[in-house]
Amino acid sequence: MMNELDKLCGHIDQLLDRLDRVFPAVQTEPDWQAAVAFRWRRQGDAGYIQPVTHPHRITLDALRGIDEQKRRIDQNTRQFVQGFSANNVLLTGARGTGKSSLIKALLNKYAQDGLRLIEVEKHHLVDLHDIVDKIYRRPERFILFCDDLSFETDEAGYKALKVVLDGSIATVSDNVSIYATSNRRHMVPEFMRDNLDTKHIGEEVHPSEAIEEKISLSERFGLWVSFYPFDQDQYLEIVRHWLAYFGIGQMTEQARTEALQWAIERGSRSGRVAWQFARDLAGRQRSAPSNP
Repeated sequence: MMNELDKLCGHIDQLLDRLDRVFPAVQTEPDWQAAVAFRWRRQGDAGYIQPVTHPHRITLDALRGIDEQKRRIDQNTRQFVQGFSANNVLLTGARGTGKSSLIKALLNKYAQDGLRLIEVEKHHLVDLHDIVDKIYRRPERFILFCDDLSFETDEAGYKALKVVLDGSIATVSDNVSIYATSNRRHMVPEFMRDNLDTKHIGEEVHPSEAIEEKISLSERFGLWVSFYPFDQDQYLEIVRHWLAYFGIGQMTEQARTEALQWAIERGSRSGRVAWQFARDLAGRQRSAPSNP
């Protein structure tokens, strides 16, 4: 009898799961005043905007070694928030150099002026038009944030993003801008074979159709900003900043040596690696047993 009851309960659970996919729960309008950051979520065949109650509150001053990148993207964002013409932005380059953190810091800076951010994951990019439809009448200014993008050229999200950036029959609302980050400049893998069909006519070089297709997405972003690996001095300066943040006022020679070793072990001198080292060192110092 118990086995039959367990089977019945299992069948009911499966039926409820199928009903949820066919008839998803009605999602209410988000409380736009309760948050400044949001995520696009899906339930069944319907999508909704979910508030982020505890967003990352990083500031621009905390980001070191990328002053020129900060200046350019800050200027573009200021124009956008003030209602003037501004570009969609593509941030590309070395990992851990502050691409995503910079966008979060700009949200923190301009939130009081009406800036809002909606994070859209890669597999939800096909919903971009639906997202825009939900916010185009809002008075706020929205950044649609797509982090760490990397595509194959035949992915649905790749094509959806191309259409929204430039090429749809419907224009994107002027209260929406797309900011994306990628470790690849063109966001798609590039192969040596793509160059085989490149033509040389006189002194002119005509790229192959494969190459043209691969750059067609990135060129739809009006502003390209590149991030580069830090040299040793830049890395150590960032380490000093984060050590001070964690309450360690001076970097000793031992700490300097450990910071460099930490970077070597990870194969990268970046802001992220510097922060991780400072966090580790501060924790070790505070947890060390006191001398008798």
